[in-house]
Amino acid sequence: MLKEYIIRSSKREEFIDITWHVQQAVRESGIEEGVVVVYTPHTTAALTINENADPSVREDILRFLRKMIPREGDYTHVEGNADAHIKSSLLGVSLNLLVSRRRLLLGTWQGIFFCEFDGPRTRKFYVKVVGK
Repeated sequence: MLKEYIIRSSKREEFIDITWHVQQAVRESGIEEGVVVVYTPHTTAALTINENADPSVREDILRFLRKMIPREGDYTHVEGNADAHIKSSLLGVSLNLLVSRRRLLLGTWQGIFFCEFDGPRTRKFYVKVVGK
């Protein structure tokens, strides 16, 4: 089963919790055991898994990325978003997750995040559920 989701970011850089969407796709698929692939087709966005209990963790990650890969830098890309492309490449545009007993195998504090690095924009991501 493949599902497409449309989301809207509200800031240039932000982490949007998409855990519920991915878990809902697993439930709708009806599989008991399997794998879920989450993918975004954008070159200035990414996906990651990290703590979702304390929002300050997301801000710490964004602050670190801004410091290591500043918006203004010695870039040759003329669109002014070279930093967003680099951040996307470092974090990656896909995730693979395990499913057991119709649930994502995530740790107690883990969540799945869509990472916006060049917003605000309307974005999409796909969830592919495979299993039995």
